[in-house]
Amino acid sequence: MASHFINLTLLPDSAQRLSNLCGRLNEHIQQIELGLQLKIRQRGNIFQLNGDEQAVASGCELLEMLYRATENEKLLSPNQIHLAMQEFLNNESAETESDHAAEPSALISTPKGSIKPRSKHQRDYVRNIWRHDINFGIGPAGTGKTYLAVACAVEALTKERINRILLVRPAVEAGEKLGFLPGDLSQKIDPYLRPLYDALYEMLGFERVGRLIEKNVIEVAPLAYMRGRTLNNSFIILDESQNTTTAQMKMFLTRIGFGSTAVITGDVTQIDLPKGERSGLVHVSQVLKNVDGIGFAHFSSQDVVRHRLVQRIVEAYDAFDDKSVTPISNPKNSGKHDSDH
Repeated sequence: MASHFINLTLLPDSAQRLSNLCGRLNEHIQQIELGLQLKIRQRGNIFQLNGDEQAVASGCELLEMLYRATENEKLLSPNQIHLAMQEFLNNESAETESDHAAEPSALISTPKGSIKPRSKHQRDYVRNIWRHDINFGIGPAGTGKTYLAVACAVEALTKERINRILLVRPAVEAGEKLGFLPGDLSQKIDPYLRPLYDALYEMLGFERVGRLIEKNVIEVAPLAYMRGRTLNNSFIILDESQNTTTAQMKMFLTRIGFGSTAVITGDVTQIDLPKGERSGLVHVSQVLKNVDGIGFAHFSSQDVVRHRLVQRIVEAYDAFDDKSVTPISNPKNSGKHDSDH
C-alpha cells in the first residue's frame, strides 16, 4: 500500500505543551507510532506523519486531540495515550458526526469526574445498562466490563435513581485454598472483592465509600449471601460470573426486584469451577439470548484498555485455544482472576 505523509502544525506554539504531548524522551510519540503503525518526525510545533493514509489521518486527529488536552496543564501519562489510541484502533474516527448525533452520549458522570467508554462495544454496553434491567458483559480481562458497571452504579446512586449498590462475586478458589488464608470468612473473601473496592474508591473517594459501606448503602458480598433475598431499588453487579454454577446463576437472577438494575460480567476463558461443572454464564448466555429486555454486550481483545501487551496476550491465547479442542463449559484457563480497569 502506498505511503502517505502530511505536515501537521499544532497551535498555539507552546514549548511546555509540546513537551507534555511528546513525553519524556519522546515516549508518547513512540507509543503512538507503535500503536498506529506510522512514523512521526517533529520540529518545534510541526509534525510530519508518514504511513498508511488511514493511519496518518488517525494520527493527526489523535495528536490534535491530545494537544487540546494539554491546555489544562495536566501532565499526560502513557496510560492516557493508550486509552486515546483505543478510540482510533476501534474505528472511532470512522464514525460520522451523524452517527454520534443519532445516538445519546455514553458519558458516565461520577463525583470524581466523567468516564467515557473507549470503544463501540463499551458504548453499547453502557447504553444497554441504561436501557435494560438485566445486562450481561462478556469478554476477556481488561475490557472495562466491571469498571464501567461500577461507574454506572455510582452514577445511578448519586442521581438517586437507586437506593443502594450491591457488588457480588463468587468466592471460587483459583489454585489457592480459601481455608488456608488467615482471618474469618469476610477477611478470606476480601481479596476476591478488592477490584470492586478500588473502582469505588476512584469514583467516590476512600472516606465516602467507607461511610456508605457503614450505612449499608454499598454492600460487597459473596454470591452465597444472596440466597433468599429480594433486592428492590438497587444496582447489583455480579462480577466473575463465569465461576457461578447454573443453579447459582438462576438463584441470582431471581433475586432482582422492582426498580433494580443487574449487571453480570464474566470471561468464559477463565473458568475455575471443578472439572465437569458447567458455568452458569455459558448456560445463561444460551438460555436468555432471545429474551426481550435483557442486554448482552460481547467484548474482544480489541476492547482491552490496559497495557498494549495485554491485548496481544489475549489474542495469543485465543489463537492457541482455537487450535485445541476444549469444551466451552470448562475451557482451559490460566487460573488467574483479573479485574477490569
